[in-house]
Amino acid sequence: MNQSLASATAGSLLRHWRGARGKTQLDLSFDAGVSQKHISFVESGRSAPSRQMLLDLAQALDVPLRDRNTLLMAAGYAPVYAGDSLDDPGMAPVAKALGRMLRQQEPFPALVMDRRWTVQLTNEAAPRFFSCFIDLAAWPKPRNLLHLMFDPAGLRPHLANWEEAAPSLIARVHREALGQVVDAGTRALLGQLMRYPGVDPAWRTPLPGGDLPLIPLTFTKGGTTLRYFSMVTTVGTPQTVAAQELRLECLFPADEATEDAHDAFVVAHARD
Repeated sequence: MNQSLASATAGSLLRHWRGARGKTQLDLSFDAGVSQKHISFVESGRSAPSRQMLLDLAQALDVPLRDRNTLLMAAGYAPVYAGDSLDDPGMAPVAKALGRMLRQQEPFPALVMDRRWTVQLTNEAAPRFFSCFIDLAAWPKPRNLLHLMFDPAGLRPHLANWEEAAPSLIARVHREALGQVVDAGTRALLGQLMRYPGVDPAWRTPLPGGDLPLIPLTFTKGGTTLRYFSMVTTVGTPQTVAAQELRLECLFPADEATEDAHDAFVVAHARD
């Protein structure tokens, strides 16, 4: 990529993120300590920014680490944030912490997912619980939790409050999108979910004001009704792409009846 094209591409990305954050060039100038004129020249492609300037601007705009790498590469620089999957030695402390939290969540389900809701790890309880409703072997890994929820051949027929829970899940996708920006991959995921039969096109728009304080996932089978809510854990100070994008989702009983019935239900219905 020649220098003028690289500058123009980086400038358009910078303008995109500034627009996503609702900031003027003057706002960004104050936040990043860079002159408004220089920001204008970078966005128009008239000036080639230094790597440090791009990092300062990205920090001020709270750009996700993966997208900071993209911004740097667009300007002709090497990425500075490692991808580092959970298998990499540098991620060992995170992997160890996730393993500990997964075990502590027993006997209730817990899953580690990436930013597109693809399951990376689970505790033993998660597949046991979901196999009470579907044959997980029919769903090859890596599995996507949202597809499992929305597909009529998946968990959806067992969600007693589907009409309430599904719009809430769509709203969560918007709200929990990394950097609060729905990127192309997440838009593609949303498009796939919206193509399932019985999904209301109106759910494309997040619910006004966000979710209710608690919308449980209500599962039913064989006359038993179980209600769960989730809590999400993320890495507090991520310095790699993987560390920032991973999240641990734990399901908890939403009432005492569910807590009392959970173990017996799993024993009675889980597939071997």
